[in-house]
Parts: sequence; structure tokens; C-alpha cells
Amino acid sequence: MSEQIILNADPRERTGSNKARVIRNIDGMVPAIIYGDEKDSLNIKLRLNELTKASQNELFYTQVLIIKSGEEEEKVVLKELQRDPAKGKFLHADFQRVSRKTKLKVVIPVNFVNEEDCEGIKNEGGVISKSIREIEILCSAGNIPESIDVDVIDLPLGGSIRLTELNLPEGSEIPGLDETTDQMIVSINTPKAVVEEEPIIDDEAEGEAVEAASEDDGKDSSSEDADEGSEEA
Repeated sequence: MSEQIILNADPRERTGSNKARVIRNIDGMVPAIIYGDEKDSLNIKLRLNELTKASQNELFYTQVLIIKSGEEEEKVVLKELQRDPAKGKFLHADFQRVSRKTKLKVVIPVNFVNEEDCEGIKNEGGVISKSIREIEILCSAGNIPESIDVDVIDLPLGGSIRLTELNLPEGSEIPGLDETTDQMIVSINTPKAVVEEEPIIDDEAEGEAVEAASEDDGKDSSSEDADEGSEEA
């Protein structure tokens, strides 16, 4: 069971860009809104430190969150988190109310299982190639998976797994997936051969080396002739 992320909020009576700037700069909070589920929108402001901590958790972007405002609790999912493009500061957050049966499109990370024991890697010397690392699915708010597990233990050299072969949580689907949009998720491939390059010899340098060697041979011959002449004298 994953941890439940809870954010505390205060009602926000002031709206508009100028008021939002005051909330951020003076109150030290982040303006936000909760909408949906056929209820009135609720303008709130969130504590900056809580939002910052929550934003560092991957589950913040995929799981159902709880926002507490006084005695009220709202179950929501994050729809948009706006940041200042230059400074990275939080500007505004949008949340959508959900019930357990609410259908949502969420992006879920792919978790590759049993890589070390994969048949094609462990016994056949292959290498793994991951083409997709996250997948958008349509699922109920009460059944959002933390990740989608892809078990590669039986995948042989040359084998692959495609989107249509995934085991998704009950009631979940990949929107628009059919034979024409199917994609490879992971494959086990033959390692690329490493070709050892022969050292490149510069023709000019080689010529200089041969010439130098010839000069050395000539000097040796001259020395020998001189020695022989001395002995005869």
C-alpha cells in the first residue's frame, strides 16, 4: 500500500492575478483550485513547504491525493502544476475531484522486473533495450497502479514485449491501442561487436622514419669502413 499524500489548505477569497501574487509573495502560499464532480469550484491556497515536499514524490503526479480544508476533505488528482519558467517557483495548482469510480487518464512508470535473471541476458549474452519507460492508461481513480510491471525473466535473445501483451490492472486500458498503434516496450538484442581499430600510421611520418633508418644504416657502414681503413694503416 502506497503512502497517502495529504495537503493542508486554507480557503482563498481573493482571486485574480494581483491577488495571487500577494498570496505567493506575502502569505508565502500557493493559490490553487479544486473543481469537478458536479460541485462548485473551490478556491484554496496551499502551504508552500507541503507542496514542495509533495512535488518531490512521484506519486504526487499519479495517485489520488487528499486536500484538507478545515473539517472538509477532498479526494483529488493533480491536473496541472504551473511554475515560473525562469525561477521555477510554484504559481498555481489545479486539482480535479474524484470518486473511486471516476475514470482518469494517468501516466504510469514502467517497472522492468527480473532483468538480472532474464533468459536472453543471463544465459545467451544479450543486452536489454527499453523503448518505453512510461505509459498513459485509462483507469478508475480507486485503482491507479504505482507502476506497470513488465517481467522479462523468460524473454529470450531476439525476443520482445509489446503494449498489447501487457497485463494491466482490472478495468484499465491504454487509450487508442490497436494493431496499428502497438509499440515495442522492451527487447533483448545481440551485443554489437566491438571492432578494434588498427593504429593509423601517417604516411609522411612513416617516410621520415624509413629515411632516418636509412641514414643510420649509412652512418654505421661509414663507421665500419673507417675502422677497417685504420686497421689496414
